[in-house]
Amino acid sequence: MELSARNQIRGRVTSVTLGTVMAEIAIEIGAGQTIVSTISLASVERMKIRVGDAVTVIIKATDVLVGK
Repeated sequence: MELSARNQIRGRVTSVTLGTVMAEIAIEIGAGQTIVSTISLASVERMKIRVGDAVTVIIKATDVLVGK
């Protein structure tokens, strides 16, 4: 599948915290860096996301903030 989003980062799921409607997924992307995403519980179940799974983080945003 090709996507228009250029910000695609490969990583591995390190934790899955399930809520009643949403789930928080932590993804290790290397060099001690982690991206945390909140997705629907239905998506976690449909994609069968588990700790240890290799995934791709896709970031599509109109705004990117940089702080110093």
